[in-house]
Amino acid sequence: MKIERVSTCIVGNPWKNWVIIRVETDEGVTGLGEATGITSAPMAAEAEEIARFVIGMDSTEPLRVAEALDKGTNLSLKTARCGIEIACWDILGKRLGVPVWRLLGGRVHRRLRAYANGWYTCPRDPSAIAERARQVTEMGYTALKFDPFGKAYLELDRSEERLSLAIVRAVREAVGDDVDILIEGHDRFSMSTALRLGRALAEFRPMWFEAPVNSYNIKATVEAARAMPIPVANGERLQYLSEFSALLESGVVSIVQPEPLRCGGISGVMRVAALARAHEAQVACHQAQSPLNTAVNAHLHCTMPHFLIHECFDDFLVPWASEVFRGVPKVVDGYLEVPDAPGLGVEFDEKEAAKHPYGEDNMVRLFEVGWESRER
Repeated sequence: MKIERVSTCIVGNPWKNWVIIRVETDEGVTGLGEATGITSAPMAAEAEEIARFVIGMDSTEPLRVAEALDKGTNLSLKTARCGIEIACWDILGKRLGVPVWRLLGGRVHRRLRAYANGWYTCPRDPSAIAERARQVTEMGYTALKFDPFGKAYLELDRSEERLSLAIVRAVREAVGDDVDILIEGHDRFSMSTALRLGRALAEFRPMWFEAPVNSYNIKATVEAARAMPIPVANGERLQYLSEFSALLESGVVSIVQPEPLRCGGISGVMRVAALARAHEAQVACHQAQSPLNTAVNAHLHCTMPHFLIHECFDDFLVPWASEVFRGVPKVVDGYLEVPDAPGLGVEFDEKEAAKHPYGEDNMVRLFEVGWESRER
């Protein structure tokens, strides 16, 4: 199945334009991948530009395709490269009539525990967020992630810190002790602020404090994890295996969050997972992209003995998302069922997608008041 064409479609999701990649073959089989980033237009252009390196190649050899893209872009590991690689795995599964997880060695898990994200689109008020948390647990979720810190950057003044901790306290009280809460830091804080917050959060027993300091500063992340009384999770911004190695070799970070669209697609995540296993760490892949990436992570997670928990925005997206992406596994009673359909098992409806065009203002601005609403 030779690659004939690589094309893209931008879907205008209000808080982040989704960039969907289609790899078309000479036998009429199309594979789906994704290249969503903070900005979308450059990602779409990048995918169509780097396609020149793989036109005519056999799409059922995703590792060779990935290597050609790596060399063609001077080893830069671009997001579009990751999306093309994912699309080739989709094609290979369809060609053989098996789900991608079977190509990766088979399932260890038939169901994946999921945590809810994107649910706190309400005023930044403890009672309002606590009520939303109650509603989410009534949907069956047993774990919830949220960023209680407003537009904070590097530090919090005393009133903002009191409010942030009051939000966490209200959520803990609302959901009880049997529901896990996961605190998102979004790379916001200086070391001193992160350590102070980490110690204050300990009484609420979070599953983790995610990205409390700038993720690119691996030394700072390691030192924060060493000093905090709660687990630190990190990895969504990392690209190269050497970065994950530096993060894990300290032994104090034992939860890694590879993002398939940054660290090399499906094969890249599998390499990170192997490295994590060597360091007795657990994997919880990052997912804040389209529902397609929910399916990608499901195929990956189900093959990992050291899988921890699966991130899911899908129940809190725009209602039309399920009409654009069909076949995405759903969360039922807090668990996501692993799909059995060939390839990734997702169908992309281009006609429905065309109803939601690119929006130039579609992005989350984490350092502005009200970003939590995820709309402008």
